[in-house]
Amino acid sequence: MPQLPAPAYPADVLARLEADAKEVIARYPGSRSALLPLLHLVQSEEGYVSRTGMAFCADQLGLTTAEVTAVATFYTMYRRRPSGDYQVGVCTNTLCAVMGGDAIFDRLKEHLGVGNDETTDDGKVTLEHIECNAACDFAPVVMVNWEFFDNQTPESATRLVDDLIAGRTVEPTRGAPLCTYKDTARILAGFPDPRPGAVEASGGAGAASLIGLKLARGEAGPQTRVVGPRGEAPADEPQKGAEHLSSHDAPQKTSASDPEHPAGPAAEEGE
Repeated sequence: MPQLPAPAYPADVLARLEADAKEVIARYPGSRSALLPLLHLVQSEEGYVSRTGMAFCADQLGLTTAEVTAVATFYTMYRRRPSGDYQVGVCTNTLCAVMGGDAIFDRLKEHLGVGNDETTDDGKVTLEHIECNAACDFAPVVMVNWEFFDNQTPESATRLVDDLIAGRTVEPTRGAPLCTYKDTARILAGFPDPRPGAVEASGGAGAASLIGLKLARGEAGPQTRVVGPRGEAPADEPQKGAEHLSSHDAPQKTSASDPEHPAGPAAEEGE
């Protein structure tokens, strides 16, 4: 059955959001560009992007609700149903998974009694698996409201969610102090972060991420060699055979150097 029109925000909420939206839209030369931060803004009001929130965004930007819905359903950072105060995301992509991410996710599902993208009955924690937290050198990684908790185990992750539910202070491994999911959404909408020291806090890269940069700059020292020069083994290793050459090791046959395997279409375009 067709859905009824989305209910309107209460008058006081609408007035406040309209003032905030006006400030957001003024940052952009074209109003349509403000859609992403406006979706974060309405998410900060209800904890997710509701039909009311999407109708509000459409009205503010002169868009159709279909256009807003297309964007809200594309990005995973926009919740489509009510969620908890703390969004707990467990990376289950390849590296984190083999380092223990799958075990962490399974333990938390059992411990919290929820499945993927579900919220505990007290409304405190929403659990979800995330494809990549972009912190592979700290695997396995859990994020809470987009702040990093590195090198986790099933036991440490269980303590983490227990502390969140109990209201105990939890400090991320890197990055700013935790705040609620609604507060995080307002910050992502582009409004100032009022927490002392939060702006200065940083989730910097780890040693494994930076070693390549240090090697390129010559800062890692002459003894720090990850691989030998191309076509030559390191001095302290015997020369290995060429049967397992990487595709990046030249010279290799290419379409230009291998007449037996030419590249390009077999016929003229359109035939």
